[in-house]
Amino acid sequence: MKSVKLAASALIAVAAFSISLCTASSAFAADELSIGTPTGELAPASDAASNRPPATFFTITDVLAKLDRQRGRGPNAVRTASLTPQNTATDALPAAKPLPPVGAEPFGLFTFRAPENGLWRKWRGLEADLAKERTVLEQCRENATGCPSNAAQFLRLINAVKSKSGRERLDEANRGVNQAVRYVSDFAQHGEADRWTAPLATFATGKGDCEDYAIAKYIALSEAGFAREDLRLVLGRDRAIRQDHAVLAARMDGHWLILDSRRSELIDDGELDNFTPMFAINEHGVQLFAAPYAKRLPLGDAFDAAPAAANAAEAEWTGVEPLEAAEPLPGFLPVLM
Repeated sequence: MKSVKLAASALIAVAAFSISLCTASSAFAADELSIGTPTGELAPASDAASNRPPATFFTITDVLAKLDRQRGRGPNAVRTASLTPQNTATDALPAAKPLPPVGAEPFGLFTFRAPENGLWRKWRGLEADLAKERTVLEQCRENATGCPSNAAQFLRLINAVKSKSGRERLDEANRGVNQAVRYVSDFAQHGEADRWTAPLATFATGKGDCEDYAIAKYIALSEAGFAREDLRLVLGRDRAIRQDHAVLAARMDGHWLILDSRRSELIDDGELDNFTPMFAINEHGVQLFAAPYAKRLPLGDAFDAAPAAANAAEAEWTGVEPLEAAEPLPGFLPVLM
């Protein structure tokens, strides 16, 4: 009998604890969320004088409605569970970016800033010479009687180019410079391996090498109103004769045309066989060509570009190469073969 009384006492204690826990949980929920209004009270007749707070019932709809009000959303706000919020971390892989089939630069390549090297020094020195010659041209436009003969000759070429339009403008610049300048290597003319000459100096002697032709065409077109953004001095490698070579690339109607000292006619960049482009130069400085991974397997998830030549950072433009050389210059890797 004694054990039965103890069991009954324990059962009553457990029931009392459960009721107090349930009431406390309801009070906590009402105190924390304060959502909705009481829909009913548990107030037994035997405990009507109790000070316990009434139990509060709420639904998940009430919770979401309150959160919407706190975040400034309207009563009809709609949230889609399948969308990932911007401030939520996720390990899902991003959607693959389509790889462009070709780049926007000549020969369907990309370019990026070349490391500091001898080409940058040559280009900056040439820019200083071009600035001086631009002053001479301006003076000649103001006073033709005191204009040097070489500057007057170059101005006539500029005016002839300006009088044309479309492809004929490029053709006039190409033919005009090719006819006015006779090819002579820098060794024969200056006793140097590679010297870049501004147009008036080239026209003063009537001699120059491939870079001098390209530079003169670049300035003639620029002075005639052709956008420099659409012009590139391109330095590369003629694999047929194992020599460095320079040309001018001009963009017209989205296509690049090549002005070459060895050709009287213009040629599309895709038709310049056996030529490996290495550097592109314009008012933005020296750029290094890079081939896209358009037809290769992407490395990881990122789209990148592959250098158009191995060891590009150490590659140097020499401007000359013996015809009997058995190997290409160090650092040159053909990409358009």
